[in-house]
Amino acid sequence: MENRYFPQSAPHPGETLKEKLEEMEMGPKEFALRTGKPEKTITAVLKGESSITPDMAVQFENVTRIPAHFWLNHQRGFDEYVARAKQQTVIAEAIDWARSFPIAAMCQQRWLPQMASIEEKTSAMLAFFGFASHAAWEDYYFKQQLKVAFRISLANTNEPYAISAWLRKGELQASELQAEEYVDKSFKEALPEIKKIMSSHPDNFFSNLQNICLRAGVKVVHTPCLPKAPIVGSTRWINDTPLIQLSGRYKRNDSFWFTFFHEAGHIILHGKKDIFLEKVEYSEKDKEKEKEADEFAVKWTLTEAQEQEILAAAPLRQKDIRDFADKFVTHPAIIIGRLQHKKLIPYSLGREYFEPVIFE
Repeated sequence: MENRYFPQSAPHPGETLKEKLEEMEMGPKEFALRTGKPEKTITAVLKGESSITPDMAVQFENVTRIPAHFWLNHQRGFDEYVARAKQQTVIAEAIDWARSFPIAAMCQQRWLPQMASIEEKTSAMLAFFGFASHAAWEDYYFKQQLKVAFRISLANTNEPYAISAWLRKGELQASELQAEEYVDKSFKEALPEIKKIMSSHPDNFFSNLQNICLRAGVKVVHTPCLPKAPIVGSTRWINDTPLIQLSGRYKRNDSFWFTFFHEAGHIILHGKKDIFLEKVEYSEKDKEKEKEADEFAVKWTLTEAQEQEILAAAPLRQKDIRDFADKFVTHPAIIIGRLQHKKLIPYSLGREYFEPVIFE
């Protein structure tokens, strides 16, 4: 963080004016007469209760022979000092709030700059969220704004601070991407192409996925997990653009792709006013939406009918798993992961099919 010097105190320009009038042996009444300003205005400036305006600075120049820019710079410096003093108070009041976040992990991830003092860290946290005060943050995440926009409040979650930081980072990442205008038909038509990427899982899988989705009007970002925010994924609309935010938490390709298609299901099946993420207390209606998104993901990764066809061919050899994966345009890890999840095969079987999720 850049080190800048800020004065600990700054006099009001009225003090300088008072000294100048004493030097000129001139009282406020005469000075008011000479400048054409009301005496009460001059008195207010001398007491530090009123500011020097550009018009006043020009009039003062004529009488005091001190340039107008001197008075204006003096006033500007005092105003900045007052504003920064107020900000320091805001920061001091927000220190406990800032300590609620996993700041060390955020610095390690380079979401925040390395800082020494808690005051600097608090200021950086406010800047990260784009809020002037922690009270504004609470209004957004705990009270009305987020609730109105997305029908949730992070006050209902176990770790609202870490979760809000993870969500905010996704917003910042998304702001750096340019997506086409979202068209439902375009995104649906992109899914078969994405399914092919899933089936081969190349090294550049994520950039391919991201580019295909951007052309379809959907932003996809990878945001690593934070401590106390073990989120797999989230879906929400920012303005008129859907955002899929993925963490790759389990670091396995079968989990990653199921999560992606789950989030894609939310975009296609559900409304713009919804936000979906883990560790939020959902209503029964929203739990039904989660079930629908799961069913959508099953459809695009490995359908129930395809699963039954695989089971009917048991006992399965390695070649059988690969052949079924090719036939159904999926990945062997998807098949093994599904069967393990349903406890149809032991977790020790088929580990060699899982591929790590490594983001570029």
